[in-house]
Amino acid sequence: MPLSKPAPRQHLHTRDISCKGYQRDDGLWDIEGSISDTKTYSFENLSRKGISSGEYIHHMLIRLTIDNDMLIHEAEASTESSPYDICPTITGAFKNLKGVKIGSGWRREVARVMGRTSGCTHLRDLLSGPVAVTAYQTIIPKRRREEGSPDPSERPAVLNTCIAYAEDGQIVRDRWPDFYQDPGDSD
Repeated sequence: MPLSKPAPRQHLHTRDISCKGYQRDDGLWDIEGSISDTKTYSFENLSRKGISSGEYIHHMLIRLTIDNDMLIHEAEASTESSPYDICPTITGAFKNLKGVKIGSGWRREVARVMGRTSGCTHLRDLLSGPVAVTAYQTIIPKRRREEGSPDPSERPAVLNTCIAYAEDGQIVRDRWPDFYQDPGDSD
């Protein structure tokens, strides 16, 4: 179902986020993300002597090289456009993510390594959300196809992570009947 018809309005800002996952020939994975912000109007900016309508305010890139276990082997970032001259100087800190694993505690670890003045809000948000999810969506399905069917006695990790995988829902009932919880049953 589409969104409802909006009230009369004026477009002012666009944020574009793009992420891609690649399997490398050496067995590792590259996960790349980009984020960009533009305005529909020009405005003053001291560092860049103004930013024109449609010109990037932010244009930033990230690449993580990770293994099958989601462990980071290399991390790099690039700030192509930013509102301040100092912004690109933080990208070298991304190498400090080497050895961190995408998984439980990921956001906390990103905040520890890249938090506050040790990082960039835009790159940190891109890294902790969309890039991490893209890594998962790239690697885990490929790994599952190669490993074959999972042990049917193991509880699927996706249970109760969203409405589609609710223990008392039709999808779980059809796909994993052993783990289905009938909402009418009470213990």
